[in-house]
Amino acid sequence: MKTKFTVSILAAFIAASCAATDVAGTSGSSATTTAPETLSLADGNTSSAVETGELTIKQIMSDQDWVARSPSSAYWLLDGTGVLYQQKRENSVISDWFHLPLDKENAHKVPVDRLHNYAYSDGVYNDDRSLLAYSFEGNVFVRDLESGDVRQLTRDEARQSQLTFLNDGRLSYRQGNDFFVVDPQSGLTAQVASLATRNKPEAVAEPKDFVAREQVELIEFVQKERRDRQERADYRAELTNENPSLAPQSFYLGENKQIVAASLSPAGDKLIVAITDPQSWRDDGDIMPNYVAESGRVEAESVRRRVADAKPVEHQLLLLDLETGEQTPFTYNTLPGWNEDVLAEVKAENYAAQGKDYESEQAPRPITLMQDWGWESGAIRWSATGENAIVMLEAWDNKDRWIASVDFAGKQLVNQHRLHDDAWINYTHNEFGFLPNSDDRIWYQSEEDGYAHLYTQRLGGNQQQLTSGKFVTESPAVDAQTQSIYFTANASHPGVYELYRVNYESGETEQLTDLDGMVESFELSPGGDQVVFSYSSALQPSELYVQSLLSSASAKRLTHTATEQFNSFDWSVPEIVPVPSSNVDEPIYTRVYYPDDYDPNRAEKYPAVVFIHGAGYLQNAHAGWSNYQREFMFHTFLNRQGYVVLDLDYRGSKGYGRDWRTAIYRNMGWPEVEDLVDVVQWAGENTNVDTDRMGTYGGSYGGFLTFMALFNEPGLFKAGAALRPVSDWAHYNTGYTSNILNLPDDDPIAYRRSSPIYFTEGLQDALLINSPMVDDNVFFQDSVRLVQRLIEHEKEDFETAIFPVEPHGFRQPSSWLDEYRRIYELFEENLK
Repeated sequence: MKTKFTVSILAAFIAASCAATDVAGTSGSSATTTAPETLSLADGNTSSAVETGELTIKQIMSDQDWVARSPSSAYWLLDGTGVLYQQKRENSVISDWFHLPLDKENAHKVPVDRLHNYAYSDGVYNDDRSLLAYSFEGNVFVRDLESGDVRQLTRDEARQSQLTFLNDGRLSYRQGNDFFVVDPQSGLTAQVASLATRNKPEAVAEPKDFVAREQVELIEFVQKERRDRQERADYRAELTNENPSLAPQSFYLGENKQIVAASLSPAGDKLIVAITDPQSWRDDGDIMPNYVAESGRVEAESVRRRVADAKPVEHQLLLLDLETGEQTPFTYNTLPGWNEDVLAEVKAENYAAQGKDYESEQAPRPITLMQDWGWESGAIRWSATGENAIVMLEAWDNKDRWIASVDFAGKQLVNQHRLHDDAWINYTHNEFGFLPNSDDRIWYQSEEDGYAHLYTQRLGGNQQQLTSGKFVTESPAVDAQTQSIYFTANASHPGVYELYRVNYESGETEQLTDLDGMVESFELSPGGDQVVFSYSSALQPSELYVQSLLSSASAKRLTHTATEQFNSFDWSVPEIVPVPSSNVDEPIYTRVYYPDDYDPNRAEKYPAVVFIHGAGYLQNAHAGWSNYQREFMFHTFLNRQGYVVLDLDYRGSKGYGRDWRTAIYRNMGWPEVEDLVDVVQWAGENTNVDTDRMGTYGGSYGGFLTFMALFNEPGLFKAGAALRPVSDWAHYNTGYTSNILNLPDDDPIAYRRSSPIYFTEGLQDALLINSPMVDDNVFFQDSVRLVQRLIEHEKEDFETAIFPVEPHGFRQPSSWLDEYRRIYELFEENLK
């Protein structure tokens, strides 16, 4: 079972998967790769697996430098001859930058005093690509690409961001709420806009009451003072407006406002700004006691607000004309559905449960800029000339997303695309922008056909779908040189992610890699003829590879960072099995780990453990290196103790499309437990597992599902360990929870149905609760309140372990060790 990675697929599903990988337009040729050729580095090591010692929980949970210090954030040298990447220092929290020439075997560390010369991974080019601007530690640099000279333009404690070359060749940047442009040749810097969150000052204000009016009327001195102030103000305004050597007047956006986003046009003549009423991320009562603080005293640390305390947020969009000083507010009434009562059915159900009638009415919905969790560029995008702009907006109720263009002449928003979801709009897969060299063609991702795919559209025209099928596109990147959008996708198998590109003119799609693992991130070379990417497999942590895009070349491995000690162990290789579901048509993809001496016909059936991944919306039954690397190694340890281990992507997990994602809407914890039941039943019928000796464990969302399984399906598992678990969703954050369960005041039914604390009386099996005390994600209070419920129900077979210094993600190896020793002992005591 351990010689190679195995993907088991039911025969019927093979045919379905093949049919699902069709793409819109011409199918195109496939540039595949053979087995990767390896390039060794000085710190590299062989990939042979020779058993050299006992695998222990202490080894697994020790500082993870012993596994690998994988490269990250890789990008190209400007001449395409090598790559730069980060790597963590051994036994340190600091990462260094390394330079690896493609024609050399060894990488070398970039000296600290030269880092500013190479920090151009997110740099921007001018129109003729002769200059490259970038920031390093908040300061601005410009590199002349012909001479190689680097010029530093700022050196201060302020932080510059949003670098953009304007059409006139000047470079713009944002500093705080001010925008500047600088001539790269002369270095002359000019402020072009200043955003002030206060009312415009008045030199002479109208008297406020009778006494003030009489004072102005009667006293000549007061009258003269008012005339002088107004005269000075008028002169200052004239000087500012007429003299080009001075900075322009500020834009006054109003008292008690908060700037959400601001974006300068490439033409340098307009700003699009989003403002809102000030939003605090917490209230005074949102605190968390820290019992092991440096002071030796209990310290109250600030934590985020609970979803139960959330209030609607709305963003106001403004167009600022830098030439005239005019401010134009946009309204949202041009967006289809802007005033729909999208929660009418939900509210009616909740009202009926309270014996009341709900009367639906149309009213403006709070609307904000889209907040995609993976974005860096923001929700405002300009065409290259600045002639057009588009914004991505979302309803605060999570049911709609719009792409709207800006009608500068009509001073209004024009809807280009509306994506509605009765459940919730995904908080990823929302990339968009203008196509290169076009002022009126846009591209975007959308889940409207059930999967995250790529589309193009002319402003005011019909959309064209570039990709289609039962797979998702990830990390799209537009390349003008090849007129293509590059992306990773799981088109060949839900757990295998390869690199693809689709020509946005012809629609022809091409597969570029064929490695049967996980292409995780990628970067095109400056010439567009090569790509460097991070790749991992089930047994190999992420490493860097390079591949030519000019021919059907094989990928070449650049780094070997897994340690000799890690490679010395014979790790269990999981099979990915599509377990049939008794509730939906699609299977439940599951990693299955077998003991080395597994015998499917052994008389004594095997005990088994089911791991439940966290995050909810995360994929773990894939062919790459798991985000849960400690758990992956712990599963090998369990195999050696005679356990079969299963790890499923339950409904709600990432990578399987919209319907799988939204199956938990208003019903968290029930579809997933149904999937657990199916996996347990499948294991009993197909893996020689004793279903009376099965346990489960998981953290965060996995801890929540451990609760739901033990409380609502007693006997399914003889023992379960819930780590940093959610017990009451009303206490979790707004951004995640309101998507799936709406707001507690609108939908208390969903919160009561989905929160384990309401089902504690159902506990019959052994339960271990492992809870960190300084967890600012899932509060320690979640465990405290649930334990009190168990006490009140007079439950006996549960234990609680607390971790005084740990946050949501443990940091101390000793804490990891203590936690997993307890989990292992729980299984040993109850499953054997």
